[in-house]
Amino acid sequence: MSDTLRQVQFERLANSSYEVRNARGGSIRVGSGGADTDFTPVELLLAAIGTCSAIDVDIVVSRRAEPTEFRAEVRGDKVRDAEEGNRMENLAVEFTIRFPEGEDGDKAREALPRAVKMSHDRLCTVSRTVELGTPVTTTVDETA
Repeated sequence: MSDTLRQVQFERLANSSYEVRNARGGSIRVGSGGADTDFTPVELLLAAIGTCSAIDVDIVVSRRAEPTEFRAEVRGDKVRDAEEGNRMENLAVEFTIRFPEGEDGDKAREALPRAVKMSHDRLCTVSRTVELGTPVTTTVDETA
């Protein structure tokens, strides 16, 4: 695998239920959003947007102080549009991050807005890809 290539593979477990695996052996179940607890593809997109940015922010602020609370809510509206196709709109990430009192906590609080902005504007590959609108190619292996 090249230094730039990223990929996952998945296999069907049942109708609309899949196990996704990465090259390191990790796996997650993905489904259509029925009665089970599997993540839906849209939930994975929201999770990817939020955690990508969280990692960027965490690396910067944790150098100054260990957060006492670090969580986020990622949300958006799913639009069903017969003309333009289904999509997500109004995507938003809202962080709740707290630091201990004291000089180190103050440094982390001061760095937080800049870290969030850097992640959004430059560092987070996932949200940058969504915002820039990268084309997706789909093909079918017809040899089987």
